[in-house]
Amino acid sequence: MTIKPGDHLPDATLSRLGPDGPEQVPLAEVTKGRKVVIFGLPGAFTGTCSTSHLPSFMRTAQAFRDKGVDEIICIAANDAWVMDAWDKDTGAGDAGVTLLADHASELTKGLGMDLTVPAVGFFSRSKRFALVAEDGKVTHLQEEVAPGACDLTTGETLLAAL
Repeated sequence: MTIKPGDHLPDATLSRLGPDGPEQVPLAEVTKGRKVVIFGLPGAFTGTCSTSHLPSFMRTAQAFRDKGVDEIICIAANDAWVMDAWDKDTGAGDAGVTLLADHASELTKGLGMDLTVPAVGFFSRSKRFALVAEDGKVTHLQEEVAPGACDLTTGETLLAAL
């Protein structure tokens, strides 16, 4: 079942690369008492994710902060090393977007956003989505309906919905 506005985010643990290797990032701690944007995409370094989806949130990061968003988080079913390399390659962190690994697709599956497309080598990946959560409760949710599209889930589209 896909999560919807009014639902609470599932319990999940994400990860990021720290000075001593991968660090666990409990989603509940990141969202408690905060307004966050979370957007998911099929994978780091993939075409539309790198050229459209992630850059749209990098462009709109300040506008989200102006609307009271505490943090913008990008998740993908990659490991912490890949997400760290993608951050360094794109400058996402410097632009105000936190990249976290959903290494076991725990959050993706809990949201009902899992995607498998064997023809392109995607197994237990994330559908393209964007949401806003306040204190762990989803207030806005947008999901792409057309495969390969990135229209309904861009930073600009989510920002306009707030």
